[in-house]
Amino acid sequence: MDFVPTASQTVGPFFRIGLTEKYSKPCIAAPQAKGERVGLSVRVLDGDGAPVNDALIEIWQADASGKYKHPDDPQSKTSDPGCDGFGRLGTDEQGHCQFDTIKPGRVPGPGNALQAPHLNVAVFARGMLKQFYTRIYFAGDPANQQDPVLALVPAERRETLVAQSDPTQPGFWRFEMHLQGEGETVFFDV
Repeated sequence: MDFVPTASQTVGPFFRIGLTEKYSKPCIAAPQAKGERVGLSVRVLDGDGAPVNDALIEIWQADASGKYKHPDDPQSKTSDPGCDGFGRLGTDEQGHCQFDTIKPGRVPGPGNALQAPHLNVAVFARGMLKQFYTRIYFAGDPANQQDPVLALVPAERRETLVAQSDPTQPGFWRFEMHLQGEGETVFFDV
């Protein structure tokens, strides 16, 4: 029997359609969670700068004291019960989704060096064979200068990982994720 190779195909687009209210999770940290409250708007753009209206964004983060709520984290037993540390949303027609959380604390990284406060992000979107992983840092945080992971990124590309504060809304941050093209967001192999 002869077999012929079949072409690789992308999955979807079904991310937003398949994301029912039951699986949407915009609130990463409850109102009683310790730490600085932040709102985060993520906007996903394709290579032409057009909004991706059917992407799925997942975020994982530490609580305000730098502890993840995860069974593999030995510090998990003392993590803030008000911070679930996980969020998931589909993007709207303008490529936006919005999370409610707290600014995460610093966590140990390579060589036990403390990392700057950041959010770990996975994005699923049409045209991609698998999800992409990235991070979101906070503009102006002095810890960004010493972050061991951010230091691995060429200086001219680091801004693609940094959310900007909204001057009209204190405590609100905006992040544009470019899936390809000019200003493409840095994505990590995990």
